[in-house]
Amino acid sequence: MSVQGLDYGKLTLRDALDLAVLIEEEAKERYTEFADQMQLHHNAEAESFFRFMAVNEEKHRAELAGRRARLFGDQPATVSSTMIFDVEAPEYDEARAFMTARHAMEAALRCECKAHDFFVGVLGHIQDPAVRELFDELREEEVHHQALVKREIERLPPDSGFKPDDFADEPVAQ
Repeated sequence: MSVQGLDYGKLTLRDALDLAVLIEEEAKERYTEFADQMQLHHNAEAESFFRFMAVNEEKHRAELAGRRARLFGDQPATVSSTMIFDVEAPEYDEARAFMTARHAMEAALRCECKAHDFFVGVLGHIQDPAVRELFDELREEEVHHQALVKREIERLPPDSGFKPDDFADEPVAQ
C-alpha cells in the first residue's frame, strides 16, 4: 500500500476527500476485476462476494464524492490516482481461480484492516482539524467494514480444507 507525493500535514479537506474518493474507487475497480476473473473461472461464490464488495466500495465512494461536490463544487483535484496504490484494494495476487467464498472474504478482511492501518498511520501527521475529523471517520468506517466481513465469514460453512494455492492457476490461452 502506498501514497506518493503527499505531505499529510498539509492536506486540505478538499485534498483529503479527493484522496478518500480515489481509495474507494481503486478498491471498487479491483473487486470488479476479481469478480470478472471469478466469473471467467465459473467460481460463482467468490464472484458474488467480490461483486458485493465492489457495490459497497462504490456506495462509499459516491457518498464521499457527493460530500466533496457539496463542499467544493467543481474545484480541480490536486490528488490523482497515480499517487495511490493498494491503500484499500486487494493485492493483485489475492485472486485465485479455485478460491472459496471464505478465501475471498478473508482477502477482503485483510483489505479493510490495511485501510484502517493506513488511516491510523496518517492521523498522526494531520494538522487540519477538519481533515483529522474526516480521516478519523474513515478509520472508524473501516472498523465497521471489518465487522461486516467478519459477520459474512461467520455465516459460512467450514471450508473443505483445500487452499487456493493447492491448485495451479497457470495462464491459459483464450
